[in-house]
Amino acid sequence: MRNFVGNVSVLTAGSGDDRSGLVVTSAISLSADPPLLLACVNRASSTWPLIERYGCFGWSALGAGHQAVAERFTGFGGAKGPERYAGASWIKATTGAPLLEDAAVGIDCTVEEMIDRATHSIIIGRVREIRTRPGQGAMIYWNGAFRGLAE
Repeated sequence: MRNFVGNVSVLTAGSGDDRSGLVVTSAISLSADPPLLLACVNRASSTWPLIERYGCFGWSALGAGHQAVAERFTGFGGAKGPERYAGASWIKATTGAPLLEDAAVGIDCTVEEMIDRATHSIIIGRVREIRTRPGQGAMIYWNGAFRGLAE
């Protein structure tokens, strides 16, 4: 599986001290009309119950310069919950979900459906708002490492 190239996004959920987030490389566009996204989230993560409880989540597609954000949201250095948000600027989306202010793409979603399979839930999100920031490049994950792709 390490040989698959994945886009690196951060899914965020919750508010204040009751928030967390995680890195996903399994996030894709599902449908343009209606606008739906799909991500796979481990149900044992600290973020899954927040997505279920709040019914919404932020999706921040990381740019080439966001390696530190990616590492914090993987728990690198022991960062948990709200600690993962340190060192970056966040905005509140329409639903209240946190979005990385300078993400290449920030998408605000409400939960359309959650489908459980094995250890994960396939989360289908309905797009409520999209913010783009040209010139950020992209962050990918390949062969066990984050790699920035500049424009």
